[in-house]
Amino acid sequence: MHTPIETKVKKIILAPMEGVADELMRKTLTSLNNYDFCITEFIRIVDALMPEHVFRRMCPELEHGCRTQSGTPLRIQLLGQEPDWMAENAVRAIDMGSHGVDVNFGCPAKTVNKSKGGAVLLNEPEKIYQIMAKIRAAIDPNATLSAKIRLGFNDASKLDEIVSAIESAKVDQLTIHARTKQDGYRPPAYWHFIGQIRQKYDIEIFANGEIWSKSDATDCVTQSQTPNLMLGRGALALPNLANVIKFDEKPMPWSELSLLLISNSALDLKGHKSFYFSSRLKQWLRYLKLQYPQADTLFNNIKRLKDKDEILHQIDIAASI
Repeated sequence: MHTPIETKVKKIILAPMEGVADELMRKTLTSLNNYDFCITEFIRIVDALMPEHVFRRMCPELEHGCRTQSGTPLRIQLLGQEPDWMAENAVRAIDMGSHGVDVNFGCPAKTVNKSKGGAVLLNEPEKIYQIMAKIRAAIDPNATLSAKIRLGFNDASKLDEIVSAIESAKVDQLTIHARTKQDGYRPPAYWHFIGQIRQKYDIEIFANGEIWSKSDATDCVTQSQTPNLMLGRGALALPNLANVIKFDEKPMPWSELSLLLISNSALDLKGHKSFYFSSRLKQWLRYLKLQYPQADTLFNNIKRLKDKDEILHQIDIAASI
């Protein structure tokens, strides 16, 4: 029998957004919110045991107990299709300090799917079982093993079989992005499919997809019948979204956000990705403008700029409005 259904949000985790949720963004968002944990961008596993520097590059927080500066624990995510190599790399991740291991079966990118990784494996529930069972047998039995999936590849017809395979492999936690691979990121998210799964399985489930506000979170919990959420793009659009949902905190006003953009830009320019400062800021503003009209104005003012000093000047102007 499934676990009792709760209507109040219990846990919130930060999604592993490829190319966006890197060390600096994790540091920023976890400093503003009480996330239960966050997951790294995926490490692509080929037929090899990846060297330690690959893990450190994707998760620099390994040097600090695998936690963000504010103390939020991190879990390394792996993406691959070969059970033995996935297991060996999972052991390495945990030995290096990762708070468990997450496996990506949800990435919709064509380049990843062509090489038999990510969401394409949703067509092969037995393969998913083999990967997860091999990892479970290899890692410390006390280490948390989790997976992230979508509803399916073309449709949700194999969802039940997929979740059954994952639970049979003794996986601890499962995040379900409530869209198929073919849906991509087009709204809506079909949270009710997660609710159907919740009625049948005991595995701890996190619902993900189209959570942009407290109202969305309430609707998601009701339909998915799980009190656990993973926030992705919504957390970029409203930087304190997790606390808005969990603690009824007021949405961050532009006056605070503009100062955050200034401090975040200073940190970004000091980091090893400073060359990409302009594109990274513009990428974030594309999400922020969904919640803040001032961010839309700032984006339009800098979208053709490349000089960092000119960009910083425009941020200062935006902060004074």
